[in-house]
Amino acid sequence: MNVLLVYAHPEPKSLNGSLKNFSVKRLEAAGHIVQVSDLYAMQWKASLDADDSMDREAGARFDPALDSKRAFENGRQSEDIALEQKKLLWADALILQFPLWWFSLPAILKGWVERVYAYGFAYGVGEHSDAHWGDRYGEGTLAGKRAMLVVTTGGWESHYGPRGINGPMDDILFPIQHGILYYPGFDVLPPFVVHRTSRMDEARFSEICGALGQRLDDLWKTAPIPFRPQNAGAYDIPELTLRADISPGQSGFAAHIE
Repeated sequence: MNVLLVYAHPEPKSLNGSLKNFSVKRLEAAGHIVQVSDLYAMQWKASLDADDSMDREAGARFDPALDSKRAFENGRQSEDIALEQKKLLWADALILQFPLWWFSLPAILKGWVERVYAYGFAYGVGEHSDAHWGDRYGEGTLAGKRAMLVVTTGGWESHYGPRGINGPMDDILFPIQHGILYYPGFDVLPPFVVHRTSRMDEARFSEICGALGQRLDDLWKTAPIPFRPQNAGAYDIPELTLRADISPGQSGFAAHIE
């Protein structure tokens, strides 16, 4: 299988760097073909701006969505964007690896999403009608592929527990897993999270690698998070709210998981 690992940490000698190297070796040893997009090493441009389209008229008003659409349709995207899109189409599985900074993605990885997920590629696709509101949330360009997050954080696991001060980790990652990954069609696997990164010794690192290695070995066996597909009947369209008989009385992120 083909695996794309998009990696966002500025220090190659970090724990993240070691885990990235371990993952590549483990996947390749299992016979998979791996490409790594090391965003800091690539000096990836994080900001989505007018320069991402090569055919804009000088002085024209910049419209992020429409300019993205025109550039994608006409093959006039910035070369770095087009290359990452090709990698996504090539990949059978995507791994996003990053440290949890301020409860979200590092800016450079958020910028990768904003620029690579062009209009017509990751969003704005499919029929929009009273019965089908676009190919998204379970459908889309990247449907049939798998995705998983590998996340590190300095906080204790209890800090991210059901009653932890930081909020449940599943809730914190929901916008990434449901919005960034499930939206364009990925089957999203449960995340692999490493807590208390500042408390690491050889024994614990070996234990973490063992657990991560098992998750990588099971990349095509692990059941994905059962997010509710948008166009399969659970949601009223075009309101895009859950039907009254689906999870009655429940709201929030958990209501969108079967």
